[in-house]
Amino acid sequence: MTRHEDEEIFDSTTEWVAKHIRRYVETDGKEGHLYQGWPTLLLSTRGRKSGKLRRTALIYGQDDDRYLLVASNGGSPQHPAWYLNLAAHPDVVVQVGPDRFAARARAADAAEKQPLWRLMTSIFPLYESYQAKADRDIPLVIMERLR
Repeated sequence: MTRHEDEEIFDSTTEWVAKHIRRYVETDGKEGHLYQGWPTLLLSTRGRKSGKLRRTALIYGQDDDRYLLVASNGGSPQHPAWYLNLAAHPDVVVQVGPDRFAARARAADAAEKQPLWRLMTSIFPLYESYQAKADRDIPLVIMERLR
């Protein structure tokens, strides 16, 4: 993702998420990395319609040096906006604790997804119930750091 340092980032419009992001950013990840016991990262995507940078906080997992996300949207019928954005613009910016880096995101294919899904549901078991109520296959996203 090309990003100018002075480019404004628009945080989630969901108030509790925006508050979490502010605390994460203000403390350089010292507060907010663990949210209610779950590991979280900040994901910045390029808006597929607006072209603006959009930031949200998400639970993540790790598989070696890859970062994993689940596009559950709480099991709703629609994919979350951040997933639609990265599907259109796969270059993203990630912050894990104090570490900020550029990454490329993609949805796991069916063969990759199964073991990674087990990993993510071991971190956040509610993903299983979200998938059970969703009328869509919930994507699992793999992000690889750009070197």
